[in-house]
Amino acid sequence: MNGMVFIVGSGPGSEGMLTQHAREVIDTAEVVLYDQLPGEEILSTLPAGAELIDCGKYGGNHTLEQDEIEALIVDRARAGKRVVRLKGGDPFMFGRGGEELETIRRAGIEAELIPGITSAIAVPASVGIPLTHRRFASQVTIMTGHEDPTKPESALDWSLLARSRGTIVILMGVKNLATIAGLLVENGRNGTTPVAIIERGFRADQRVTVGTLADIGEKAAAVGVKPPAVIVIGEVVSLYDPAYPPLIPF
Repeated sequence: MNGMVFIVGSGPGSEGMLTQHAREVIDTAEVVLYDQLPGEEILSTLPAGAELIDCGKYGGNHTLEQDEIEALIVDRARAGKRVVRLKGGDPFMFGRGGEELETIRRAGIEAELIPGITSAIAVPASVGIPLTHRRFASQVTIMTGHEDPTKPESALDWSLLARSRGTIVILMGVKNLATIAGLLVENGRNGTTPVAIIERGFRADQRVTVGTLADIGEKAAAVGVKPPAVIVIGEVVSLYDPAYPPLIPF
């Protein structure tokens, strides 16, 4: 008899941002396959009696490849286990949760998705950057800065993105930030558009770097920006004030 799989979003990294349902499911898990993005604060609370399987990606080094992760999920569920696939942020926001759900369903295994608070919204909010504002932005675009390299062509319409008058949020974009900024300017976005990079959101060593599309690549390189980071592009960034502490405590 098959077990049950829970695809769980842990939110942006603080235990206080973990949903109550996610906490209950994690605490009763028999197997937890976890990424590194949930952060040590959450990972340190995983149940001691469960089988804990590290599926994290560290500096490009993949502990397990995606097909290996999915095979383990199916194997443990077919053994009748209560399996938690724990991911950072929200599993369906560039988290490959959709791919894992497809595999689980094809195997005939019951699954439940437990959404998490995506870092795309929570991390900018924690430093006082609202993604929408009546004076500045009435729409938000959330995009990946790291598309699947096996795709024959980009799924991103740079002309459309550049013409947008709303806020752009980029996840997994540190490596390609200078290129992304250049493409937006080349396609018509003003080089003076404000940009903020928020590294390590909701952690004690969180850091914010601000600039414009014209100079953010150079500024990021100068201070050594590293992932994980959330990048916000748009006039709402002008509301960031470093004099104020984070709005949401760590």
